[in-house]
Amino acid sequence: MGDTISQERNKRRVVTCAKEDIISNLPEHLIDSILERVPLEEAVRTSILSKNWRHRWTKMGALAFDEQFFKKYTKNGAFGRNGFIRIINKVLILHNGPISKFLLHIPNMNMFLDCFEEVDQWMLLLSRNGVKELILTNSNQRYQLPSYVFSCLELTKLKMKHCFFKPPLNFEGFLNLEDLNLRCIDFGANLCGTQINLPQLKKLSLHKCTNVYNFDIKATKLEKLTVIACPDAILTTMLSNMTKIKCFFVDAQFLKIFTAENIPKWVPQPINSLTRLWFQKFQLGDLHQLNGALCLLRNSPNLKTLGMHLEMKHGGNVGPASSILESPNCLDISNRLQTVKIDCLQGSKPELLFVKLLLAHSSSLQKFTITPSRALDVKKILDISKDVMRFSRASPKAEMIYLNPKP
Repeated sequence: MGDTISQERNKRRVVTCAKEDIISNLPEHLIDSILERVPLEEAVRTSILSKNWRHRWTKMGALAFDEQFFKKYTKNGAFGRNGFIRIINKVLILHNGPISKFLLHIPNMNMFLDCFEEVDQWMLLLSRNGVKELILTNSNQRYQLPSYVFSCLELTKLKMKHCFFKPPLNFEGFLNLEDLNLRCIDFGANLCGTQINLPQLKKLSLHKCTNVYNFDIKATKLEKLTVIACPDAILTTMLSNMTKIKCFFVDAQFLKIFTAENIPKWVPQPINSLTRLWFQKFQLGDLHQLNGALCLLRNSPNLKTLGMHLEMKHGGNVGPASSILESPNCLDISNRLQTVKIDCLQGSKPELLFVKLLLAHSSSLQKFTITPSRALDVKKILDISKDVMRFSRASPKAEMIYLNPKP
């Protein structure tokens, strides 16, 4: 009987161990996927599970030293070269295999000012490991990207914040890059007139970048373009390829270049591919912005979605803008708009006239959403809704939706 009890215990032990180690029996790519989705320190700790797990983390394809990573170690007093920099160095030294994705957050700390040479070494290591996704968010003083970054030719996604962007003279482009996101990037006074070839680029986002006129790229497959708070963005070559863009997000400053005189130069033919358009920080009372918006609408015959975040310029003369919006030929073509969304509407005359114009020329319209400014009282919001309800609509299916002001 004792033998029988012992056998049963052994069976239960085997079953229990099998259940506990079920993850180890998963395919390698699934295990890697799981490890890449947990914090890096947790992935490293799996090395104590068993011999099979001892070196598994060293083959992870994705390494993320994100903001949470730095917050945790700085909270425990692990600063600078004796803290998180030492930890990153150790992880990279022990890592064995290609690094397909690398995320690095540089914190805003005085002690990091002298440590950019360490970052340079990490970039050099990445350039030798076939990195495909590189995300570098810098909260310190601007970081001068080393030449090693421009030798990462297998990159498909590149996201950077607060850096100097100056490629070497022999740099021809990122031939595999599909997604480029640049925030607070300084392109310098001179890029030596070199055009950067990005033949696979589909998404480009520029936020608060300077000297953008020196960023000369060739991107014939560009589908989504975002330009926000870039005061000197001209992007001549890129705009000449706008005939293939599907989504365009633009702020008021950049919108001013789309005047009646410039449209033939920047966009020589209608943007038939454009289906989604968003105006950020848009002032309908500003003549330059209004004319730019109307020119884009006229040259986007297949536009389906229009979004606008409005701003009110207090004390300005809105009479000229109102006169344009009341003219018979202001928007002399019908469009295919299906969805319109306007945020922060304050009920000025140009704003209401613009709403009226869209309703009158959008025969395919299905949904028109208005979110009033939080600065308005209940009575003003009610008055706006009454005015809008009286506007005639080209589409009998158009649904008007009024949302509460955003906090």
